[in-house]
Amino acid sequence: MATGVVIGALAFTLIALLIPVQKFGGANASAATAPAADDDGGGIQSTAFGPLTPQDRDFVRKVRLAGLWELPAGRQAMQRGTRPAIRTAGMHLVEGHTELDRRVLEVGQALGMELPSQPSAQQQGWLDQLEKAQGPQYEQLFTQLLRRAHGKVFQLVAQIRAQTRNSMVRALATDANTTVLDHITVLEASGLVDFDGLADAPPGTPAAPAPAAPAPASSTVPRPTK
Repeated sequence: MATGVVIGALAFTLIALLIPVQKFGGANASAATAPAADDDGGGIQSTAFGPLTPQDRDFVRKVRLAGLWELPAGRQAMQRGTRPAIRTAGMHLVEGHTELDRRVLEVGQALGMELPSQPSAQQQGWLDQLEKAQGPQYEQLFTQLLRRAHGKVFQLVAQIRAQTRNSMVRALATDANTTVLDHITVLEASGLVDFDGLADAPPGTPAAPAPAAPAPASSTVPRPTK
C-alpha cells in the first residue's frame, strides 16, 4: 500500500510539471517568436515557390516601403551632407535600395502581389522632418532616423529568413539582410548614432533634443559591391 501511495504521488507530480511546460512552452512560445506583421486577411496562399503567409506578404511590402523613403533620404544626404561620412551613408542607401527595390518588384510580380507606390504617413513624416532640419541638426536627425529604422527591420528580416517556406521570400530576405547590415554599418561609422535613443519611447513622449555633433570625420567604410 505504501509503495502504491508513493507511485501515485510521483505520477501526480509529473503531471503537474508537464502541464505548465505544454501550456507555456508550446503554443505561447511559438506565438512569442512569430514575426510581428499586419494580417491582410488573405491567409496562406499556394504559389510555385512555396506557401505564402500573411507574414511573408507583410515583409515584402515593408521592403518596398523602406525603399520609398530611404532612397530619397539617401539622395538628400548626398547633396546636403557636410561630413564625408554622411555623404557616404547616403550613397550606400541609394545604391543598396536601388538594387533591393528592383528585387522586391520582381518578387511582388512573381507572387502576384500589389505593392505600395508611396511612403507610409509615418515615413513621409520622417522625410518632412529631414527637409526642415538644417546644418548639424540635419545630419544628426538623418543618422538617428535611418539607424533606428534599420535596427527594427533587421530583426524582422532575421525572423522571416528563418521561418518562411517560400523560396522567393527567403531569397529577398537574404538580400535585405546584406543591405540592411551594410547600412547600419555606415550609419554607425558617422559617429553620430545615439544608441540610448534607439529604444522606443512611450506614446506621447516628446523627442529628445539632438546631442551636439562631433567634429567632422572622414568615412573609411567601403562602397558596397552589387
